[in-house]
Amino acid sequence: MKHLGHPPLNLHWERSGLNGVQQIFWNLSPAELVESALASGEGQLCDNGALASDTGEFTGRSPKDRFVVKDAITENAVWWGDINIPFEDAKFEALKSKMVAYLQNKEIYIREGFACAADKYKISIRVIAEKPWSALFAYNMFMRPNQEEFMNLSPEWTIICAPGFKAVPSLDGTRQANFAVINFSKKTVLIGGTGYTGEIKKGIFTI
Repeated sequence: MKHLGHPPLNLHWERSGLNGVQQIFWNLSPAELVESALASGEGQLCDNGALASDTGEFTGRSPKDRFVVKDAITENAVWWGDINIPFEDAKFEALKSKMVAYLQNKEIYIREGFACAADKYKISIRVIAEKPWSALFAYNMFMRPNQEEFMNLSPEWTIICAPGFKAVPSLDGTRQANFAVINFSKKTVLIGGTGYTGEIKKGIFTI
């Protein structure tokens, strides 16, 4: 596994299980992420210098495809229904294993940061992204640690975002090939089958 960028001292990598990825681009600058997206043909520069990427089929969130794992933490704390759709923990683990296998031998982009400025509610997060523009979205959306915080960051929540991975509903328990699944016990969010980066934001803001 090759690291480019500056990984923290405490990786806490066991939660993701992504030990066989080809290369990790760690906390790259916006310019580096834009350059990577342009080089791979996954975006183009607008007149104002911003990066524009085609998210494919989904240009917005898909609320009917957002799930929450139903377990001891959430069973009696969540208002279940069309907005909070229950998901089995066993299905979550199986889906995560498939995503991890999909990302093997690929280049991935890591972005770390914080959500919420108030110390009482602030959480540390790690976004593991298949696409550089997903990491760029996380850079813009979440609070950025300073150098010391980067080196000692221990992420409370992990998001694995793989737009190219598509679920098989009949096997994976999803409604369609796209999905976003939140697991409060394992503090992990799985996002697949959609390039719309707003799913990253909504996953963390739901927490």
